[in-house]
Amino acid sequence: MERRREVVAVLWLAAAMTVAVAEPLPQYYNAIFSFGDSFSDTGNFVIINSGKLPNMPKFPPPYARCSNGRLVIDFLAEAFGLPLLPPSANKGTNFSQGANFAVMGATALDLKYFKDNNVWSIPPFNTSMSVQLQWFDEVKQTICSSPQECREFFSKALFVFGEFGGNDYSFAWKAEWSLEKVKTMVPKVVASMVSGIERLLDEGARHVVVPGNLPAGCIPITLTMYPSDDRSEYDPRTGCLKKYNSVALYHNAMLRIALDQLQRRRPDSRIVYADYYTPYIQFARTPHLYGYKRGALRACCGGGGPYNYNMSASCGLPGATTCEDPDAHVSWDGIHLTEAPYRFIANTWIRGPYAHPPLASVVRDDMVY
Repeated sequence: MERRREVVAVLWLAAAMTVAVAEPLPQYYNAIFSFGDSFSDTGNFVIINSGKLPNMPKFPPPYARCSNGRLVIDFLAEAFGLPLLPPSANKGTNFSQGANFAVMGATALDLKYFKDNNVWSIPPFNTSMSVQLQWFDEVKQTICSSPQECREFFSKALFVFGEFGGNDYSFAWKAEWSLEKVKTMVPKVVASMVSGIERLLDEGARHVVVPGNLPAGCIPITLTMYPSDDRSEYDPRTGCLKKYNSVALYHNAMLRIALDQLQRRRPDSRIVYADYYTPYIQFARTPHLYGYKRGALRACCGGGGPYNYNMSASCGLPGATTCEDPDAHVSWDGIHLTEAPYRFIANTWIRGPYAHPPLASVVRDDMVY
């Protein structure tokens, strides 16, 4: 019976996605501004690191992505008739239609927090949420000249704030923190995110999309780095590690509560919770129903092993190979997704059911109002 319900749900969702493609969205937003980490970085890490990320055939630097193609943020831009977002670190760019401040490895908490707590597996440069907001202030000066003009401009822009938190918890796991100790970070991470969102609302933002965490226990790097001989630690329906997913679930639950409270405090805004977790879990449970014949837990690009993730031969390094059918995989490099699931997730954020409320309904209601 459960299996039948899953099949029916997937067929319904597939039909909804077909409708989504058939119905063009209104050209409502004048710009998109994105904050976050490698799940939405469109080139900042490459520029800041003065190097390049390998095996990114579709987007040469400075527009490299951690994928084989487009990310969710790219599909959102295309859906609303805007150009793909330029990385904010690409100085001299015209940011009048948006900018991307996201950086691979970025955290919600400042790096000082990790240093103060003897967590040292952190990036060599500070690209945390607060730093990205400083970059936003710098870019703002190039696109509007007065507080009133800026508020009017940002009121017609879409802001995507996150994913944040995944790296915070990952660095703590690498420092061998216990589950209980990692969970103590969650209120701090969520509070930091809410303060960042409020800062944007104070600047005039009205529509803010806030993605939650992905199920870290389903990601090949986690499954490779933290294997267990105790099969009870794995979810039998997905093969994912339950402990790491529990932190993501806790984060997402606390984030949704905080966003609901923020929405009540700021009734003139529309704050959208965007769900990465549920679709990824569905990919892991029934990958073939979504067209992922190779499953959700094995990387397309990697250096071998049960999940095709190898720290010494990760994607782009000597010893790694790239699959011939990336669209049949959920995971690109053992951490990030391929273009196909990003496209699917973006559609569900626009039309539902994995955004609360869906972006299309937010825009429609605003236009009617």
